[in-house]
Amino acid sequence: MNIRKLILQGEGTTLDFKKTITSNEKIAKSLVAFANNMGGQLLIGVADDGSIKGVKSEDEERYMITKSAHQFCKPAIEPEFEEIYVDDKLVLVVNIAASETKPHYALDENKKWWVYYRVEDKSLLASKIIVDVIKKGSSNSGQLISYREQEKKLFEYLGENGRITLKEFSKITRGSYKQTQKILVNLILSGVIRPHSSEKEEYFTSI
Repeated sequence: MNIRKLILQGEGTTLDFKKTITSNEKIAKSLVAFANNMGGQLLIGVADDGSIKGVKSEDEERYMITKSAHQFCKPAIEPEFEEIYVDDKLVLVVNIAASETKPHYALDENKKWWVYYRVEDKSLLASKIIVDVIKKGSSNSGQLISYREQEKKLFEYLGENGRITLKEFSKITRGSYKQTQKILVNLILSGVIRPHSSEKEEYFTSI
């Protein structure tokens, strides 16, 4: 593995830097986000700016990560470790596979379980829609879509505005959040629309 080349890619959907492990809850959030998405790698001993700091205690970092993966993730996650030395500094590489038992939940500081997933370089709390997509996507064998009046209104709105939120979709169809969520989930799984999430909002666009 060319660790310098990997670091130059910068943090993203499948790569996260951690200078050190500070809490089980924070690392569990990252592990779950990767497992619920395409998998990924945590580089321990690398600062956010990509500078290599090295880990002080490789055994302690391994223990913290393994504890987080087993006790703070539900279902438990099995990370794989690699040790790479760069200029006498040790970088601990943690490999997380895309899970076959999605969704995974992470335990927070208030002892509550939440689903997270990876969007660009962030591990975000999953909305109800995204949780349903993760659940159904892991067992998805193809979605049969029938375009009814609600779907037609959705695509007309997207054609005029480019994007739509759950609230806007419910308003134009006069449907309940539960009904419109189900439609959006099916369309996402069918590859017809794409979800976009940030810490502030969630919206949907055509593909």
